[in-house]
Amino acid sequence: MNAKKVSKSRPVHSVGILTAGGDCPGLNAVIRAIGKTLIPAGVEVYGFLAGFTGLIENRYVKLSEEELSGLLTVGGTILRTSRDKPNKMPTPDGRTRDMTGAAIETYNRLNLDCLICLGGGGTQKNAYHLMKEGGINVVTAPKTIDNDVYGTDVSFGFDTGMTIAAEAIDRLHTTASSHHRVMVVDIMGNNSGWLALGAGVAGGADVILIPEIPYSMDVVSESLKRRMQKGKMFSIVAVAEGAVTLSDAEKKDKKKKPNKNGKASDHPKEPVSVTLAEHLEKATSLETRVTSLSHLQRGGIPTPRDRVLCTQFGVKAAELVLTQQFGRMVAMK
Repeated sequence: MNAKKVSKSRPVHSVGILTAGGDCPGLNAVIRAIGKTLIPAGVEVYGFLAGFTGLIENRYVKLSEEELSGLLTVGGTILRTSRDKPNKMPTPDGRTRDMTGAAIETYNRLNLDCLICLGGGGTQKNAYHLMKEGGINVVTAPKTIDNDVYGTDVSFGFDTGMTIAAEAIDRLHTTASSHHRVMVVDIMGNNSGWLALGAGVAGGADVILIPEIPYSMDVVSESLKRRMQKGKMFSIVAVAEGAVTLSDAEKKDKKKKPNKNGKASDHPKEPVSVTLAEHLEKATSLETRVTSLSHLQRGGIPTPRDRVLCTQFGVKAAELVLTQQFGRMVAMK
């Protein structure tokens, strides 16, 4: 089964929106911009609930301009989200099932002309799958605080996530200096170090570790010791959760899974901050504490810069729909 094709001889009249993957500041702002552009143009806008799950299960709400008012500064997503994939939907017995056909049925039932998908790398892949396998017209916008979606210089949510992490580092400076401690700050970023790098530079971290550059624990500890020799009895270490050690980068033993701090281990879920903090405390004799920012970086009000970017992305996505330029991702270059 394939989606019904929209005729370019008539204007677009019905569009669906969904938010998928992890939540992120700015999702509501993009939804708002899309709706406030399309609805006045006479386009009906449907929001699918909980990502691709809503599309598959035919769960949606019809959006109005009134419902979109006030969303610019609201965090999260009014449509809710999930990480489910159309071609790998979980079943009660723990298996997965291809539900692409159900997604197409909903698309056709509502007589949609396009599906706008807001999400990160996984969402881009799922949208591409629906386009190639089901013939669904798609337009996407890149969302992730990690800033690692290919094809755009920046993704919405990144500035807010970086700001939150930088503010946390600012606050940790005072407690670290007061108690003569080393503070290891665990920052999101499995494969990309943009968030840790930006927050670390903005917050004045003494050491920044990112996935792209393998590190040595000994080199890190020696760096902190040099600070101590200068009378600096505290340090801030900003670490991306996907940072890897030199030994792990060179390791050829593929039987053991590397953990998030890059050390091949039988306990792959141990975070970067734990092993690194233990090493630094032994090496420096300074009390070392760990602060994991975790989901704090994904919540709350988007920054003014993200609000502007989200509005730009939303308006452009709507323009692509109105001009029937499907199969594209909005990007900032």
